[in-house]
Amino acid sequence: MRLLPGMVMLMLALVIAGSARATTDVMPFKDEAQEQQFRQLTEQLRCPKCQNNSIADSNAMIATDMRRRVYDLMQEGKSRQEIIDYMVARYGHFVTYDPPLTPLTVLLWVLPLAAIVAGGWIIVARTRRRVRLRREPLPADTPVCGARAGWGVYVPGAVIALAVGAISYSQTGSYQQVRAWQQATAQTPGLLARALDPQAQPLN
Repeated sequence: MRLLPGMVMLMLALVIAGSARATTDVMPFKDEAQEQQFRQLTEQLRCPKCQNNSIADSNAMIATDMRRRVYDLMQEGKSRQEIIDYMVARYGHFVTYDPPLTPLTVLLWVLPLAAIVAGGWIIVARTRRRVRLRREPLPADTPVCGARAGWGVYVPGAVIALAVGAISYSQTGSYQQVRAWQQATAQTPGLLARALDPQAQPLN
């Protein structure tokens, strides 16, 4: 019985929240075709504050504002492409699920792949060298190298990290783009760390 007042309050809060959202999103359309166009547009535009939700599915305030703006532009007679161009100009290409192919987008796809390939090549080269040195006996007068390597070993990794960081944070238009790009290149730091670690075990 003690839980009854809390459950009643929770149900009232949900009803009020749903009513408020319904009131906000109630928009009169001229005809069914215009309403269908509105639904398609809101499903094709991504919420800038959400991980991967469209503005039609998001409850964020910015998504509500974007839905309202799409509706207003439609009432002004703007075409579908004009509305998309307006949203891209205001929020960046991230709001579209199909960004155009530009030199920047090509670079953002090619650079992480090149970094992974370079890291893998360094690992393979270092592994082969270690295996070869283990199989070949060293002359008695050969000096033993210490575990510490020169600073030059870390230059390639530092250059790649600086280039990737500078390009991604200066050229991408939003935090979500950076997060998506970081997830796509999550393996790069591990490969580079293994390649630059003199104590790393050779690959089988």
